[in-house]
Amino acid sequence: MKDFTPEYIHHLQKIIEDHADDAARDELKDLHPAEIAELYHELDIDEAEYLYLLLDEENQADVLMELDEDERQQLLSKMDAEDIAKQIEHLDTDDAVDVIQELDEDEREKILSHIDDVEQAGDIIDLLKYDEDTAGGLMGTEMIVVNENWSMPECIRQMRMQAEDMDEVYYVYVVDNDDRLKGTLPLKKLITHPSVSKIKHVMEDDPVAVKADTPIDEVALDFEKYDLVAMPVVDSIGRLLGRITVDDVMDQVRDSNERDYQLASGLTHDVESDDKLFAQTKARLPWLLIGMIGGLCNSFILGKFEGGFVVDPALALFIPLIGGTGGNVGTQSSAIVVQGLANGSLDIKKSTQQLLKELGVGLLNGGIIALLVFIYNYFTIGHGHEVTTFAVSISLFCVVMFASVFGTFVPLTLEKLKIDPALATGPFISITNDIIGMLIYMSISSWLIIALH
Repeated sequence: MKDFTPEYIHHLQKIIEDHADDAARDELKDLHPAEIAELYHELDIDEAEYLYLLLDEENQADVLMELDEDERQQLLSKMDAEDIAKQIEHLDTDDAVDVIQELDEDEREKILSHIDDVEQAGDIIDLLKYDEDTAGGLMGTEMIVVNENWSMPECIRQMRMQAEDMDEVYYVYVVDNDDRLKGTLPLKKLITHPSVSKIKHVMEDDPVAVKADTPIDEVALDFEKYDLVAMPVVDSIGRLLGRITVDDVMDQVRDSNERDYQLASGLTHDVESDDKLFAQTKARLPWLLIGMIGGLCNSFILGKFEGGFVVDPALALFIPLIGGTGGNVGTQSSAIVVQGLANGSLDIKKSTQQLLKELGVGLLNGGIIALLVFIYNYFTIGHGHEVTTFAVSISLFCVVMFASVFGTFVPLTLEKLKIDPALATGPFISITNDIIGMLIYMSISSWLIIALH
């Protein structure tokens, strides 16, 4: 991996400024497409475009797929439809679809009309019909397919022909006369059974496959479960449509994790550190406003209890403890549920069981925390502050119980409603638990003031 030091970047910028094409090509010739894409991070769009146009079409296509979405759109915006079509012709269909999906409808039609390979253009059009978050939207059509009734010599001839236009061969898929997936043909069988009468006698039956409408999250779990590098995609009656590779799945998982992390952090949509001021403000402000409303609600609750602080001023000292504990417990519970839903270890059908388990955890944690705080208050402020001593411990126990159950219930409910449960691990849980915790604390304190006085 080449180290792009400030000195090297300055040297390259001087070459670009002088329009020294040969020198620039010499700098690029030994770089991997991923390194060239990384290099573009250090340059402005005009400098990046200059270097990009010096590459041959195949390398341009490879670099295009290594760029971040925003950088790719910037670069494509400076190219006409015919030039973009030339890049797409060098991409696998799944990568081509990824690029075209980022463009508006008019641009898509212009680019597709300039693709010379009619079969490739047709495959791209077919793939664009699938939702991008499903197996169909992620699959490519480049694969080796043989018929179960072919002899081994015929199979080998066909494989050689099909492999000429492919960069990687992961599996050989076997279909019947109706194009329904029947199995896979291992390389070992090609070597050890060179004269077999028909492929169906040596193929491996019942390969792991997914339907085109399967969500990406489920596809990723299957890849992990079966340790696959590629997986066939079939339609509702088992006809082979395409294949998904593990690198495509990993890209989707990474993007999904980034979205979930930002959502859990209180960002309403994807945002990058280099996004413009207005875009970052738009992403952050909604949850900040909701948090502000939550704070105002707490102020209102405290205002209604103003007389209680007169009776025992020490009650005010433990407001941050009540709110912070409820938020932490709720976030922990929701994070465990969201993680379980994401990796498949938690079945939504077992939601009642999970709620009961969290109830038990809440009982233990709440009891321990309440007891420790009671002991602390008893020996530090106990005499004359009985209301505070008892109110804080009882409230902490109730808050932990509520937060444990609420933090579990919300993501499970969101999952059933087909809403991203990561929403439950962010400000929503913290704000809600803060308000409910304050209501519990103030209510218990009011009851104890009346009971003890």
